Amino acid sequence: MAVKKVPLRQCVGCGEMKNKKEMIRILKTAEGDFTLDATGRKNGRGAYLCPDMECFRKAVKNHGLERSFKMAIPKEVYEALEKEMEQIGQ
Repeated sequence: MAVKKVPLRQCVGCGEMKNKKEMIRILKTAEGDFTLDATGRKNGRGAYLCPDMECFRKAVKNHGLERSFKMAIPKEVYEALEKEMEQIGQ
């Protein structure tokens, strides 16, 4: 029997490769909105983060999300994403 390949994704905060299902997907929609994608199946460009506030802070500090999406991200988007991350962490 063949072994099923586990999809890995790199965290834009810490840079670690982890199982896709363990991570949180940040999604940029076609309209340019940013949101957290809990299902991992919504349409749009995605970047992955560990479900840890420390990784989120690292991604903000080293501009990991900006590099992933190849655009500047407004401060309001970071604030909204931080609130959503805090809700998931509870």
